[in-house]
Amino acid sequence: MKSISKYILLALAFGAFTPNVKAQQKLSLQEAVNLAVDQNPEILARDLEIEKSRQQKIVSRSLFLPSVNLSAQANHYFRLNPFFGFGESAADGKIPYGRFGGEDQVGAFLSAVQPLYNPQAFPAVQHSRIKEEESRLALSSTKIETQAAVKQVYLQILVLNERIKLQHESIKRNQRALQDAKSLFLQGKGLRVDTLRAYTAVKNLEPDLLKLTSAVETSKLQMKALIGIDSLQDIQLTDSLFLPDAGSIPSEDTVYAVAKNNNPLYRAIELQKELNSQEIKIASSARMPVVNAVAQYQIQSQTNNFEYNNAYYPSSSFVGLQISVPLFTGLSNQAKVRQARISKDQTHLRSQYEYEQLRSKVHEVVSNSHESLARLQTTVDVRETAQLSYNIIQYRYKRGVASRLELTDAEYELSAAQSNYLEAVYDYLSARIELQRIMGE
Repeated sequence: MKSISKYILLALAFGAFTPNVKAQQKLSLQEAVNLAVDQNPEILARDLEIEKSRQQKIVSRSLFLPSVNLSAQANHYFRLNPFFGFGESAADGKIPYGRFGGEDQVGAFLSAVQPLYNPQAFPAVQHSRIKEEESRLALSSTKIETQAAVKQVYLQILVLNERIKLQHESIKRNQRALQDAKSLFLQGKGLRVDTLRAYTAVKNLEPDLLKLTSAVETSKLQMKALIGIDSLQDIQLTDSLFLPDAGSIPSEDTVYAVAKNNNPLYRAIELQKELNSQEIKIASSARMPVVNAVAQYQIQSQTNNFEYNNAYYPSSSFVGLQISVPLFTGLSNQAKVRQARISKDQTHLRSQYEYEQLRSKVHEVVSNSHESLARLQTTVDVRETAQLSYNIIQYRYKRGVASRLELTDAEYELSAAQSNYLEAVYDYLSARIELQRIMGE
C-alpha cells in the first residue's frame, strides 16, 4: 500500500509540474475570416467608435432639451456686507452705510433653462448623424481590409506549404541522384565530379527549405494577430490550394463604378463633404442670437450663531426670456467659419485626388488579373512539359543513354517549372482577392 501511495504522489507531482500544452486549432478559410470579423482588435475598436458616435448624437440632441440645476450655498460672515445710502450724506460729503442681516446665511436655488431658438442645435444633430454613418462605413472598410488580409495570409501559407512539399521532393530526387552517382563512381562507371555535383545540389536545397519553414511560422503569427487569438496557440489550416473557375474579368469602367459606389472607403469621401457643410453651418450659427426660457425658485434664510431652526425661510420665484446676441468675439467666429470653408475646399481637392488614384489602382488590379491568368495558363503547360521531359531523361539515364548532367538540368527545369506554377497560382488568387477588395465585396 505504501508503494502504491508513493506512485500516486509521484504521478500527481509530475502532473502538477507538466506544462500545459494547448491543443492545435484547425482552421478553414471561412472559419479564419469569421474569427477575424469577431475578434480582430482593429474591428472591435471601430465598433466602439460607432458607440462613441451614438453618444455624441445624444449630446447634440441635448441642445433641444431643457437643463435643470439645483444649487445650495451656506456662508458665515465675520463682518456683514455694508449697504450704502442710508440717511443723509455727512457734512464732509461721505455716503453713510449700515450693516444688516444675520452673520449666517443660507440659500437654495432651483433653476431651469429651456432653449427656444438655438441655431447650432439642428446642424449639430445632423453632424453627429453623419459622423455615426461615417463610423459605420469605417467599420465596413476595416472588415473588408481585414478579410482580404486574412485571405492573403491564408493563401500565402498554403502556397508556402506546397513549396515545402516540392522542396522535399526535389531533395529526394537529388538524393537519389547522389546515391546513383556514388554507386556509379564505386563501380568505375562514373566520374568523381558527378558525385560532387550531386552532393552540392542536395546541400544547396537545404537552406531554402529552412527559409520556407521560417516563412510559414511568420505567416502563422500574422494570421493569429489578424484573427485575434493567442500567438502561442498552434493552428493548422484545413483547406487546400485549388483554383476556382476563372470566369470573366470585369472591365476597368465597371470596376471603377462599383468601387466608387460600393467601397466604404470612397463612400466616406462623399460623407466628408456633408460633414464640412454642417461644420460651416455650426460655425456660422455662432454669430446668431440664442433665445432661452428661464425659470428659478429659491429659498433664503439668515440667522446668527447657526440657529437655522429658529429662522425664517422666505421663497421667491420667477420666469422669463433670455436673449443672448454675440456682438463681438474677437473675430473668432469669423475665423471658425473660414476654417470650415477651407476644410470643405480641402475635402474637394482630396476627393478628386482619391478618385484619380482609384482609376490608377483599378487599372493596376485589372491588368494584374489578366496578366496573372495568362501566366497561370502558360505555367500549367510548362509544368506538364517539364515533368514529361524529366521522366523521359530519367528513363534514358537509367538505361545509360542520357548523361548525369542532362538529368541534373531536367531536375532543375522541373523544380523551376513547379515553383513558377505555384507563384502564378498565388499571383492569380491574390489578384482576385485584390479585385474583390477594391470593389468593396
